[in-house]
Amino acid sequence: MLIDSYYTASNGKISFTREQGSNFAKQVADDFNPIHDPDARRFCIPGDLLFAIILAEYGLSQHMEFTFTGMVVDGIELVLPEPAPELAINDTEGRQYLTIHSSGDNTRNASLIDTLTRSYVEFSGHTFPHILVPLLAGENVMINPDRPVVMYDSMSIDLDRLDIGTVSLEIDRSTVSINGKRGEVRLAFNLLESGSIVGRGRKRMILSGLRPYEKQAMDDITAEVNQRKLQFRRL
Repeated sequence: MLIDSYYTASNGKISFTREQGSNFAKQVADDFNPIHDPDARRFCIPGDLLFAIILAEYGLSQHMEFTFTGMVVDGIELVLPEPAPELAINDTEGRQYLTIHSSGDNTRNASLIDTLTRSYVEFSGHTFPHILVPLLAGENVMINPDRPVVMYDSMSIDLDRLDIGTVSLEIDRSTVSINGKRGEVRLAFNLLESGSIVGRGRKRMILSGLRPYEKQAMDDITAEVNQRKLQFRRL
């Protein structure tokens, strides 16, 4: 499947190297957040990789809710429980990182799972700067350019049916609420097959360390992200 090379599975457990997490972020999600660089001091595995693994390991259900409760770093082994409507993904020490609620019909169709995974993580990876920067600018705030803190809190998907082929994704609406230096962003999106809506989804992020908006600073951050992408593609 699409993500097979981005994690290691053995005896009901999964683990990651920094290179696997970083390669997924850049090669699949087009996400160049420095926190996913192999040499990052505060490195973490992309939440979208965990989402993709859950679909690969447990299949796609019509309704799925994901809540991220911890940051996964390299070397941590996560235990995959037996399939159930309510799942908690913990490490071997019992620390929790993710919960999943599933309901409705379920499919293991690898082609559908791959196309949905790619469509979602590409959308999610482009949240910054494509969506967040103009959204925050409208509130006259921005993230800290020296230490951006954007926490992936939760996401959900609802599919009308599972007998679909290729899936694309389009943003429906986005909202942001600001409370001092903290903020909450909610993104709603539609899932489409051949232009017709076949499902809907939501993503929630928590921001901290917000400060007054400075256009030049945000232009510099955006230019740096674009330069990082260009350099990676030249490799």
